[in-house]
Amino acid sequence: MHLWDYISNHASNLTFLTYQHASLAFQTVLIGTLIAIVVAVAVYRLSLGSALTLTTSRVALTIPSLALLALLIVPFGLGVVPSFIMLAFFATMPVVGNAIVGLRSVPPAVVESARGIGLPRWRILLTVELPIAWPVILTGIRVSTQMIVGVAAIVAYVLGPGLGSLIFSGLSRLGGANALEMALTGTILIVIVALVFDALLVLLGRLTISRGLT
Repeated sequence: MHLWDYISNHASNLTFLTYQHASLAFQTVLIGTLIAIVVAVAVYRLSLGSALTLTTSRVALTIPSLALLALLIVPFGLGVVPSFIMLAFFATMPVVGNAIVGLRSVPPAVVESARGIGLPRWRILLTVELPIAWPVILTGIRVSTQMIVGVAAIVAYVLGPGLGSLIFSGLSRLGGANALEMALTGTILIVIVALVFDALLVLLGRLTISRGLT
């Protein structure tokens, strides 16, 4: 009952924080996806380059997010900029791995057939290889999105936007009025944002993946 009262009394602020959190996650995953696809396209034809990129992306995910945030504070200070860079960095890693795997898994016979009808390399990439690799890339985007929605909570440590401020304010005031409600509400809203994003990505997959690939 206390939780519902807290949500009712702070609906406008909770809506704003949820919007901030969702917007930050969406933008960083979008930028990370674009960067990942560009990197994957640049290296997927090179055995050594793709292997090094895959290894680097996996190792990069082991970097503690708080440590990276602390390093970014030095040149960029507190606030949105270090938060955005850190999240975009982590958003890129799962997608670049899946993009390379997806592009390298395109059957050579399909590529040769496209070449045989006179398609230039860029058209083969855009109309043959990327569409075939898209289901694998989209899986990476889904993983990245779920991860980023959760990790975005910690940017509150550097005065970043989003629901993390609600969680950490509540935890720092445990025992005080509405402290538990603040932490619980922030956590629940993050889970809801993650579920909504995942549902939208599933819908995107149904709309964009060829039936022959499902």
